[in-house]
This record gives sequence, structure tokens and C-alpha cells, in this order.
Amino acid sequence: MIAIIDYKAGNLTSVKRALDSLGWNSIITNEVSDVINAERVIFPGVGAAGNAISDLKKHNLDKALREVYEMGKPILGICLGTQVIMETSQENNTQCLGLIKGGVKRFPKNLSDSDNKKLKIPHMGWNSVKLSRGHALFEDVSPESEFYFVHAYYPEPSGSNRVLGRTTYGITFASVIASHNLVAVQFHPESAPGPHDAEYLFKEFVRMMKDA
Repeated sequence: MIAIIDYKAGNLTSVKRALDSLGWNSIITNEVSDVINAERVIFPGVGAAGNAISDLKKHNLDKALREVYEMGKPILGICLGTQVIMETSQENNTQCLGLIKGGVKRFPKNLSDSDNKKLKIPHMGWNSVKLSRGHALFEDVSPESEFYFVHAYYPEPSGSNRVLGRTTYGITFASVIASHNLVAVQFHPESAPGPHDAEYLFKEFVRMMKDA
């Protein structure tokens, strides 16, 4: 069973629909016991960091996530779920979960591309991910693949050892984080098109962690 954590942060049904299409059992839940007893955990989300942390704490899901991480069970973070695993966020000046050392920053106001064209915030649309090393989740993904981003804030882990992939939008930021049993992506895999879409990435998430 895959637990999809429900902390009122959106896009839950899209994730479950992707898993359903692959024939995998999953549940959208805010119950601690469901999260701890699951074989794998997906931590999606859109919205504000302050509200997210508040709702996680309200249901003791912050403690459940830490326990699952320490148990070594596979965790996949998505978008806001990637940001709140950090220690702090500039959004709402939030103290986050602290699974990964580092913080979350807002894109600069005067953001521009290489041609000095002003870029809109939030970053919204398709963009590539440049991997710094190999990883099972992206084993057969083409370097030319693009993924869908919607965010005004981005994670900045301390040190580069946990940064698996980077994306450039005016600045270059960490878009994929990997640490032991945890993989977190700033983009939305449930919105990706083509052969390396949600089905592929979710499939690889399950496959790569079978023996974890």
C-alpha cells in the first residue's frame, strides 16, 4: 500500500489517479497509522508552507514523516512536499520538518533569462532537469525530457551531496533532492507528458524501492 499524505495541500487526486492507472493500491490519508504502516509514502502538495506545516502538526503527520524517514521506507516528495522537508522556508517564515538541512528561498523579484528578458514569478511551465549523477528514478529518462513546474519558492539544501538535479529559471536551483530512502522533486511528475511521464516516474519510484 502506498500512502498519499493528505494535509490540505492539493493535487492529491491527480497523484492517486496516476497510481490507479498503474494498478497500484494507494490511499489518501491523514492518519498517522496509515502513513507509518504503508510500504511507501508520497508527500505531494501545492500551497503555502506555513499552512502546510500547521496542518501536518495538527494531525501529527510531521512526526509520522520523520519516523517513516528514519525507518528507511521509500518517500517521494512533490513540489511543496519537497520544500517543507527542509529546515526553514522564507514563505511565511516557516520552521519546516528538517529532514534535509537547508532552507527554501523565494525567486528574486527582478528575475531575467540569459537574453535579459524579465521572467514571471511564479515559475510556471515546462523546463528541463540536469542531473548531477545517476539515480534509479531517472535511469531511462532522456536528458531532453521536460517537467512541469509551478512555484515561487525553491529548495536550497546545505551542500551539494543531496542535490540530484538542477533546473535553470533565471537562476539555477535544486529541482531534485535525494537522500537515502527519500527522493523529492520540485516539479509535478503527475503532470508530465510523453513516455517519461507520471506513469514512468511513479513506476520507477515503486520499482527502485522494492528491496529498500
